[in-house]
Amino acid sequence: MSLTFYWYPKCGTCRKAKKWLDDHNLAYEAIHIADNPPSADSLRNLYEKSGLEIKKFFNTSGQKYRELGLKDQVKSSTDDELLNLLASDGMLIKRPILTDGNKVTVGFKEEDYEKTWLA
Repeated sequence: MSLTFYWYPKCGTCRKAKKWLDDHNLAYEAIHIADNPPSADSLRNLYEKSGLEIKKFFNTSGQKYRELGLKDQVKSSTDDELLNLLASDGMLIKRPILTDGNKVTVGFKEEDYEKTWLA
């Protein structure tokens, strides 16, 4: 299983997720989400495979999200508009995102990682 791990190294939650992956000896390719944000097409693929609402891909507690006043925009924009917005700035994306190409987790909850990545 080849994993792709989108993360931001200064993010405490990302560091916890990385430690969990390392502790469970899971190999992954780490991608710095701010330096190399996923494209709109990649995000669409992640979004469709995740089964989550698109708003779950937004880092709603992030400074950039608040600065841009995206709360109302997320409610009224199309999926395409939102995916393009996310792809424009990795700091808008909730992290970490972990995928094997079929399964996707957004954020880090140990129980979710165990169910998804150790099963």
